[in-house]
Amino acid sequence: MDFSIPEEYAELQRNLTGFVDRELRPLEESELDPEEDAIPVELRDRVRRRSAELGFYAADFPEDVGGSGLPQLGMVLLREAAARAGCRLGAFTTYGPEGPTGLLLSGTDEQKKKYLVPLVTAEKSMCFALTEPDAGSDAQSIRTSAAQDGSDWIINGTKHFITNGNHADFALVFAANDRAKKAQGGITAFLIEKDTPGFTVGRAQRGMVEGEGQFELIFENCRVSEEQILGGPDNLGMGFYSAMQFLAMGRLSIAALCNGVADYALSLGLEHAKNRVAFDRPIGKNQYVQGHLVESLIEIKASRLMTYECASKYDNGDPVIQESSIAKYYSTEMVNRVVDRMIQVHGGMGWMRELPLERIYRLVRIFTLVEGTSEIQKYIIAKTMGL
Repeated sequence: MDFSIPEEYAELQRNLTGFVDRELRPLEESELDPEEDAIPVELRDRVRRRSAELGFYAADFPEDVGGSGLPQLGMVLLREAAARAGCRLGAFTTYGPEGPTGLLLSGTDEQKKKYLVPLVTAEKSMCFALTEPDAGSDAQSIRTSAAQDGSDWIINGTKHFITNGNHADFALVFAANDRAKKAQGGITAFLIEKDTPGFTVGRAQRGMVEGEGQFELIFENCRVSEEQILGGPDNLGMGFYSAMQFLAMGRLSIAALCNGVADYALSLGLEHAKNRVAFDRPIGKNQYVQGHLVESLIEIKASRLMTYECASKYDNGDPVIQESSIAKYYSTEMVNRVVDRMIQVHGGMGWMRELPLERIYRLVRIFTLVEGTSEIQKYIIAKTMGL
């Protein structure tokens, strides 16, 4: 088995890193306050559009919607390179929850033209509205309802923890058309634009990292046509299946991001261990410090192999339910351990806001929760084992 990175993918990584160094680091230095978490939306959008112009942002989407048809292994490597660069704006060089989703490839031709193409070019942004106050991990128990009224549908309910909810041009909203059926044909995905009557953005929900943009979405007798069902009226009731497809690929994306962040944190710890002198020698000569660094290196290598295997199997057309959950579970737990160790290597300075580790420490904590908690991943893996 060949574990080497194909040269064309390595070149893509170098090109993306060059873009970050050449254009984004100067922007970060001139336009961002290092003491603030929040990044202006206008600046995020500018970075996304520029990355799309250069072919990085949504390279894995088909050419007919504006992408390059890059296989998932290539996209995983791009995401990893962006995170490893250690530039805060690097996170926006590849799409996240606000960008295109493969779910929209199941849309009608008109839906793909109207919604997907401008997402791939980063001219518009979206939000994925599944989670509710009483339906997080148990997503098939959503209470947001869709009631038919002639050829229209009336949406009522509340979503929360919706990333980019206040800025999105439209929301992909999951609602129960038949609550008794749940996942078996009872949940439908709707494309709802932000200016639709009855659709309002509720309160901002503040987390450990400011400026990430989680919001409530409120639907009160929000009327949409049957043409706004993702995939058209024939796709009624197929929303939960679509959501699970999205989450599987989202888990792979998170794994790639975590691998890059962990690698960047390790580089900070290694540099400090080599340069920080205590008791007349670099602290990296001490076995306890070495242990933190070596354990982190080993875990990062293991996590990468899991992630690359998942991407390769997906590109080969194989099912990756187990692999995506393994990669997501291991990488998200791993990055939290690595960042914690690197703070320990730095000592008191690692906890201070003068260094990026404190912000990263707060950032990575969310990864064991989103796209299915670590406990849910273990449940999914157990099911694939026949348990």
